[in-house]
Amino acid sequence: MARPVMIAPSVLPADFSKLGEEVAALEAAGVDLIQWDVMDGQFVPNLTFGPDVIRSARQHCSVPFEAHLMVHTPDVMAENYVDAGCSRLIVHAEACTHLHRTCGNINELGASAAVALNPATPVSAVEHVLDLIDLVLVMTVNPGFGGQAYISTMEPKIAEVRTMLEAAGRADDVHIEVDGGIGPTTIAGAAAAGANVLIAGSALYRDPEGLEHAVSDLRARAEAARS
Repeated sequence: MARPVMIAPSVLPADFSKLGEEVAALEAAGVDLIQWDVMDGQFVPNLTFGPDVIRSARQHCSVPFEAHLMVHTPDVMAENYVDAGCSRLIVHAEACTHLHRTCGNINELGASAAVALNPATPVSAVEHVLDLIDLVLVMTVNPGFGGQAYISTMEPKIAEVRTMLEAAGRADDVHIEVDGGIGPTTIAGAAAAGANVLIAGSALYRDPEGLEHAVSDLRARAEAARS
């Protein structure tokens, strides 16, 4: 059975001075979950959200939170983000010396583990941890900044992840997520390739008809591409 389409905003384009109101507005607009792009200024050249910021926003909405840990030390930081209210932690294969151990540690903390793959990272990097994760994130930009252009050449890679999951008997249990440049003109390609969790940032916030229209429009386009 195909995994359902899920629209998940990145809050990077939000007004940081009122994040509680921002996450409440996203929930009201119909998003399925909210992603927090956690950057350490080392793995990527930017700094963003600490666990206390996420914890303060957690009380303002009920949709699940996931933390995309674009950091060099996910093992050190994981427990703080789980305690802050993130039910899924996404780590980068490129940042983890012992990826299997890192995923296991996240599961032991009571959260779901997931793995992100940068554009140049092969799908094989996640092949041997499929039993420990519930999501593979295929980056369709190089991580670190919002508003980047979608790399369409990642679509065969999304399809490759789908094929790998089918071969491993995990297609019904593991989501395929894409992050980077997702909007009205790009979401269909990602969804048709096999992605079911679509991260959108700038496209949601710049829709002249508002967040609710943006969410429903992206969902409709993704579902049409998968039908």
